[in-house]
Amino acid sequence: MEENLTPDTLSPELLALSSSVARVKAELKKVIIGQEEMIELMLVSLFSGGHVLLEGVPGIAKTLSAKLLAKTLSIQFSRIQFTPDLMPTDVIGTTVYNVKTSEFSFNRGPIFSNVVLIDEINRSPAKTQAALFEVMEERQITVDGRTHLLDFPFFVIATQNPVEQEGTYKLPEAQLDRFMFRIKMKYPSLEQEKAILERFKDDFRLTVTSDVQPILSANDIKTCRETIEKVHIKKELIDYIATIIFNTRNNGALFLGASPRASLAVMKTSKAVAAMNGRNFVTPEDIQQVAYPVLNHRIILTPEREMEGIQPEDIIREIIQGIEVPR
Repeated sequence: MEENLTPDTLSPELLALSSSVARVKAELKKVIIGQEEMIELMLVSLFSGGHVLLEGVPGIAKTLSAKLLAKTLSIQFSRIQFTPDLMPTDVIGTTVYNVKTSEFSFNRGPIFSNVVLIDEINRSPAKTQAALFEVMEERQITVDGRTHLLDFPFFVIATQNPVEQEGTYKLPEAQLDRFMFRIKMKYPSLEQEKAILERFKDDFRLTVTSDVQPILSANDIKTCRETIEKVHIKKELIDYIATIIFNTRNNGALFLGASPRASLAVMKTSKAVAAMNGRNFVTPEDIQQVAYPVLNHRIILTPEREMEGIQPEDIIREIIQGIEVPR
């Protein structure tokens, strides 16, 4: 039976990763109160090479959280506000003719950055959303037959409002599948609400955000990813992940189950959770923790279950509870 490593036995790489995570969280908590799960999952996705979809009602710090996370990283940041009239070229860039040189050149769009915040991603039509397909999966863009590679790292944080649907375009399943996590943000508790008011009662302009300092560079993030890749996961736990995903494809409550991309996401992110918690091995609890945000946007309920008010998380919970946990 594997045991948690003590600080004295942790490898220097794990110690460095845990320390970096703690410092980033400390910077974010200068401004953000609560939302610990959201912060944790965004860091897990960043270190796992994935992207995040933040879903929640207006005013609960979706955009602010993304901007502050970018401030803790010494890398490039860009923000794209999706609107109904936004064109694909407004996102990826366009080829223009240079009269002086008589040559065509490619002008890069705002997607060419390290951290990209896409606000209200469901406000733009399908043709603009489709511009993200290649870049989110392959970290490259093909324009006029030429391929343009993006720099490392490349991390997309998209936001959407699940309540107001007028003037929105639902993300297709293929687009949702590009996101490693869909994080459903909740209202703060009463005590957190009081703390928010107390923190900003004398700071109407949110000047405290200027106190957030950069912690990680691109090389630091690369080192963290390499450390996470070395985290051990037993064969029994790999089988456990496969069984969870397989059961989503053979469930009477689901019209569509999860793909192999989902199982890979669970494996990668469970290793990241283990490393961020100072362990060089994955536990079943790590897998269960990430299963919900990995799967909640990749499975589709049958119409009958939707009419009953069942949520994807309810089905995921039933599947996990029905599988024997390896020890």
